[in-house]
Amino acid sequence: MALYRTLTDNEIRDLESRILFEDNHLLVISKKVGELVQGDKTGDECLAETLKAYIAARDSKPGQVFMGVPHRLDRPVSGVCVFAKTSKALERLCEAFRTSDVHKTYWALCCAKPAASEGHLEDWLIRNEKQNKSYVTEPGRQGAKLAKLNYRFLKSTDRYHLLEVELLTGRHHQIRCQLSHLGCPIKGDLKYGAPRSNPDGGICLHARSISLIHPVKKEPLTFEAPVPSSWKGV
Repeated sequence: MALYRTLTDNEIRDLESRILFEDNHLLVISKKVGELVQGDKTGDECLAETLKAYIAARDSKPGQVFMGVPHRLDRPVSGVCVFAKTSKALERLCEAFRTSDVHKTYWALCCAKPAASEGHLEDWLIRNEKQNKSYVTEPGRQGAKLAKLNYRFLKSTDRYHLLEVELLTGRHHQIRCQLSHLGCPIKGDLKYGAPRSNPDGGICLHARSISLIHPVKKEPLTFEAPVPSSWKGV
């Protein structure tokens, strides 16, 4: 019995077109809106499992394929996503993400333009598990975590405004919550104040680039993902 399902030719071509980098230790891909990075309670197939099936077929691997997940992007978010192909790489990447030794830049298409064209945001966030939502709360509240980011206004389209966000901490729904609190909810993000949803069910938050040190070769690497075609005018 095969360990992994057989991918269709279209699925294979799609994956190949989105792989930004691959070697013996890393696989970096441009994640699409709606893809799960890692399995959850929905039971839907996740990107990690799809990539295992792809590598098993491509490389004729008879046994288990290792595909570690050192970080995650929310399901409605697109952009650069890094996977580890070895346990050594996974351990070192997890530590790099934990200690903020990975530089992450996001693009957010927002429903309003901030008053200041650039700024630094620091907010205390509390997570509501039942709602799967974060809220800005008073400093020092039990369970609250300090969230930090820098933002910069890039351009406006007919109706929306593009911000570049440098993520300095990795809190639950951090960018979505902090930009909403600023008065700039992300296009399509009903949970955080957008007036309407996007046709694809996603939100216009995109992991534009990631810079890191290769976990084995110790070389600096930067990966950049193109914005989805649905981002008209960007």
